[in-house]
Amino acid sequence: MTVAELASYIDQSVLKPEFTEADIRKYIQEGIDFGCRTVCINPSSLPIAIELCEGTGTEICVVCDFPFGLSTTASKVMQAEEYCKTGKIFELDIVANYGWIRSGKWDDVEADLKAVIDVCHKYGTAVKVIFETDALTIDEIKKATETAISAGTDFVKTSTGFFTGGKSDGATCEVISAMMETTKGRCKIKGSGAIRTREHFFELIDMGIDRMGIGYRSTPVVLGCTPAEAKAMREGK
Repeated sequence: MTVAELASYIDQSVLKPEFTEADIRKYIQEGIDFGCRTVCINPSSLPIAIELCEGTGTEICVVCDFPFGLSTTASKVMQAEEYCKTGKIFELDIVANYGWIRSGKWDDVEADLKAVIDVCHKYGTAVKVIFETDALTIDEIKKATETAISAGTDFVKTSTGFFTGGKSDGATCEVISAMMETTKGRCKIKGSGAIRTREHFFELIDMGIDRMGIGYRSTPVVLGCTPAEAKAMREGK
């Protein structure tokens, strides 16, 4: 596969809360230069992302109620509406309430997700539902996946990358396999968290994954080139 083909799997994560505006601009621009499918940003970074991504092949993915998923459903819907109505959002990543998942409150989980998914789809914005998989059992991940599909999600996704107080294994092959066994092609799968080597990146591609969230430090590692080199290859220089 070419670097451009590999980059099309990547949502470059630009989510660190301590980032300065200069940092945000730098790492969004790097995601564009790499040719990533999207840059994944916090809502406050939207004006910068809209400015930089305009006219490029890199789209904008914004996170919603990130990283805990603990706002009220009404609040989540208001957030999603605010972002989607700009007309510039390609995808929205929403965190499922994993306390509810662990409590077995499946009807509440589905209703919460469906309310956000419905407003996003009204604007033509695809939705990825994030499960904090490091806090869940494999059975909970499978049931959560089924629940998100019932709610109408476009993707299910592993990990926020911001979980503390437990393991941080992220997109393991075991978790991705469990999602694939459950989805059976009914929605797409995004792996996120702890994808830091080319070996793991390629392993997930070989498994048939659809997208991966890659941290700004790891994108050059998994692609094996700098942003400038990727841009030059894409432009045939």
